[in-house]
Amino acid sequence: MEKEIIYLDEITVRFAGDSGDGMQLAGKQFSDTSASSGVDVNTFPDFPSEIRAPEGTLYGVSAFQIKLGSSSVNTHGDEIDLLVAMNASSLKVNVNNLKVGGIIIANIEGFDSRNLKLAKYTSNPLEDGSLKKFNVIALDIEAIIKEELKGSGISPKIVKKSKNFFALGITYWLFNRPMEPTVKWLNAKFKKDADVLEANIRVLNAGWNYALKNEAFKKQYTLQPAKFEKGTYRNISGNHAVALGLVTASKKANIPLFLGTYPITPATDILQYISGYKKYGIRHLQAEDEIAGIASAIGASYGGNLAATTTSGPGLSLKIEAIGLAVMTELPLVIVDVMRAGPSTGLPTKPEQSDLFQAMYGRHGEAPLPVLAAASAADCFAMTIEAARLALKYMTPVILLTDGYIAQGTEPWRIPELSELPDLTPNFATDPEGFAPYIRDPETLARMWAVPGMQGMEHRIGGLEKQNITGAVSHDPENHQKMVEIRQEKIDRIARDIPNLEIMGNADAELLIIGWGSTYGAIKSAVDAKTKEGVKVAYVHLKHLNPFPSNLGDVISKYKTILVPEMNLGQLRTILHSKFLVPIIGMNKVQGIPFKTSEIKAKIDELLSEKEAVI
Repeated sequence: MEKEIIYLDEITVRFAGDSGDGMQLAGKQFSDTSASSGVDVNTFPDFPSEIRAPEGTLYGVSAFQIKLGSSSVNTHGDEIDLLVAMNASSLKVNVNNLKVGGIIIANIEGFDSRNLKLAKYTSNPLEDGSLKKFNVIALDIEAIIKEELKGSGISPKIVKKSKNFFALGITYWLFNRPMEPTVKWLNAKFKKDADVLEANIRVLNAGWNYALKNEAFKKQYTLQPAKFEKGTYRNISGNHAVALGLVTASKKANIPLFLGTYPITPATDILQYISGYKKYGIRHLQAEDEIAGIASAIGASYGGNLAATTTSGPGLSLKIEAIGLAVMTELPLVIVDVMRAGPSTGLPTKPEQSDLFQAMYGRHGEAPLPVLAAASAADCFAMTIEAARLALKYMTPVILLTDGYIAQGTEPWRIPELSELPDLTPNFATDPEGFAPYIRDPETLARMWAVPGMQGMEHRIGGLEKQNITGAVSHDPENHQKMVEIRQEKIDRIARDIPNLEIMGNADAELLIIGWGSTYGAIKSAVDAKTKEGVKVAYVHLKHLNPFPSNLGDVISKYKTILVPEMNLGQLRTILHSKFLVPIIGMNKVQGIPFKTSEIKAKIDELLSEKEAVI
């Protein structure tokens, strides 16, 4: 059948169903395959907090959204072009984000009376005309794949579980994506399970052929490859980028890496990735709790390792006392906090920028340390390297903030050359003559790092206040004041060692947007779009949150209106206001989902229209 081919600049696809429907797997295969084809990709895995939520329920919907583009893609997409809905609840949860005219591929089996009731539908939306503004293609996927695998001897259980690959095959045809990468992945993944391998490959091809031959699929959509900076790329998640950053920093510094941690969603993947790099001499400990995880990392740092610990918000709370110990002992330590929605257990699988106050201030006593934030999945690598650089150079623990969106989402990452990475040479003490544990570098105020066992460099550090230079326990009031001030000054001096802020958009605008962390993509896309419309708006993005870049005050002083969008109730806004004493408008979203580009654009229009009305 002859099909119409339509060329697009970008598309957004969302796979949705129950936790057991394989939507995360289908989405990841689609994104990885698309990235390998040369288009830009940004993804957002969205799944329930329960390990296996009750089937068919609205709160049990698991989804994976992918935006593809022939030019730079900074978000996972506002509106959906194609929704794969495996049941009624997955349709109801996602249909309001579907474009008018968008495609719905609906699995009829998931729209029986039970599923409709669980989704709180009073009638079947596939039949009652409520979806008339969309292109609905309803299929009995299970019946089709049963027919495809009839006589194969493959068990009904395996047949039923392969329906996600039928939907994936249709999607590959619709958007002209190659199936070979997925076939290669299946062969590697299931080489020891012939039935699963055969079922999934045959069903994948059946999906492609169904779309090719069926008159319901009249159009095929395609994208041209994006233009990337020259280099070698791979599709990567933020958690994987952090793991690679830690391993690379260890090799660049020429010291062993030790990860002491406790599994917690959504940070657990970092430990899993690290465990695959043992051949590089990496050591890791899955500790019995959060406190043991960071305590083991502090011990490893004392022993001369590049040490790290990973966690999320509740775990960071448990690590607080030990972080104070790392500040007092002035040992290098990378602490990665993959933020999730709180408080308490909160929404374990949903992103939120909820831990900035905790990272900045959540310690006993005056315990300053650098706080960094990654802007995207790929940026997690660079910011992990930066965290290691500051930790080693200034002999301090460093907190790196990511969140569930960028940690589990993916995008293309250009693999850097080692020569592009900063110097990470540690400041080890080498001369026992005149050694003392708190003798400091005159520029950075970092103390010398003496590894236990080095003759002539015996010393004591710990949680009690230390006498300046000697490290002896001291209760002297003036000494305590001096040591507190030195530790603060050491962190303040880091501002000299980080880049100045670069203003994006229109520097002559009267509206400045300040972003941090994963809001980067939505804000950048909104500013770019408004700039193309001729609207004057400026934007800066903070990756160093403590200390701030040296020119932040000068930048802020140039603008009449300042907007700070963040996924909390205004934590960065409060910090900026207290430091610079200027009016700042907050845009706060606490829903467990990232900002949309359209939301930022609407806020820009609102603020500029208010200004015009005043004039």
